[in-house]
Amino acid sequence: MLVKIPLVARYFLLIKLIQKLKFNFQFYVLVIMPNTKFSDEKLISLLKIDKNTLKRFKKVREQSILEANKMNKQKKGKLVVLGISGSMRDVFDSAQENSNSEFLLNSCLNYCKKLGAKTELIKLRKFDIKPCKACYSTVNTQCHFYCSCYPKKSSQGDDMTNILYDKLLIADIIIFATPVNNFKISTLMATFIDRCISLDGSLKPANPNKPKDLALNLKHMKFIELTANNNISGSGLLRRLLGKTAGVIVTGHEEGASMVISNLFLTLNFYGMSFSPFSSMYAMSSVCNSTYVDKKIVLSDCYAEEVELLAKNLVLHARTMRKIKPTDWVYDYKSN
Repeated sequence: MLVKIPLVARYFLLIKLIQKLKFNFQFYVLVIMPNTKFSDEKLISLLKIDKNTLKRFKKVREQSILEANKMNKQKKGKLVVLGISGSMRDVFDSAQENSNSEFLLNSCLNYCKKLGAKTELIKLRKFDIKPCKACYSTVNTQCHFYCSCYPKKSSQGDDMTNILYDKLLIADIIIFATPVNNFKISTLMATFIDRCISLDGSLKPANPNKPKDLALNLKHMKFIELTANNNISGSGLLRRLLGKTAGVIVTGHEEGASMVISNLFLTLNFYGMSFSPFSSMYAMSSVCNSTYVDKKIVLSDCYAEEVELLAKNLVLHARTMRKIKPTDWVYDYKSN
C-alpha cells in the first residue's frame, strides 16, 4: 500500500536529500580526493608553467612520497648512535689538550655500546663543512636535498654532502656535544646544524641542471602549497630527522650552558627530533677558578653517573620510538 506524502512534506524531504548529497560531495572532494582540487590545466594556468614543468613537479613529489615510505619501514637490529662533537680542542693542535665535552660524549657512547647499540664519534673539526648559504630563507625549494650549493660527488661538494648527511639518515640517536663559546654553541656546531636544514623539508630540485633557478623554484613552492596533503606522507616538504632521538652534552659555566641547551632544544625540536626525559646534561666548574682548573673538576666522577643515566634514557627512548612511524608525527607539509 502506497502512502501519499503531502506536497509540503515532499518539498522538505527533497531539500534534506539535496543537503545530504551536497555534504557527501564536499566530503569526497575535500577529504577523500583532496588532490583533485586543481586539475592539471588549472595548475598550469595558475602557476604559468608548461606540461613538462608540471610533470617535473609531480616527479619530485613522487620521489618524496617514496622517500617518506622508506623512512617508515621498521628498523631492525642494533640501534645506531651518532655522537657529534663540536669542539675544536685537540691534544695535537693549539690547545694541546683534549676536549672536555668530547670526553663526556665518548663516555656516553661507550655506555650506549654496552647497552647494545652501534656507535660512532664524529669529530666535526676533522671534516670539511662549508657554511650554509641560507637559500632556504629565499624559498624552501631554493634549498635541496642533497645540498645543491655543494653538490654531492662534485668538485664543489664537501664532507657534509658527501659523508655526514647519509650518516644522519641512518642514525636512531644523535648526541650533540659542545662547549660553551661566548654564551652559545661552538662555531663548528653552529655550522653543522645550519647545514642540517637540507634535511629539514628540502626536496630534489625541479631542474637538476639548474637547481638555483629562483623563478622556477618559486613556482615549485606554490605548486606544493596548492597540492600538499597532510594525510599523504611526503606529498609536500619532507623533514628527514622526524622522530630521531636527540641528546645534548654541554660543558661550561651555568649561564652559558642553559642558553646553549635551550638553543639546541628549540632548533632540534623544530627539526622534528624527539627528546626523552632527562635527555641533556651539563658539566661545569666555577667562575672562581682559572680555566686550567676546570678539566679536573669537569672530568671527575661527579659527572660519570650522569653520563651513564643519559645513555640509558636515550637508548630506552630510541627503542620506544622504533615502534612509531616517523611520519606519524604531524606538521604542515606546505609550511614555508
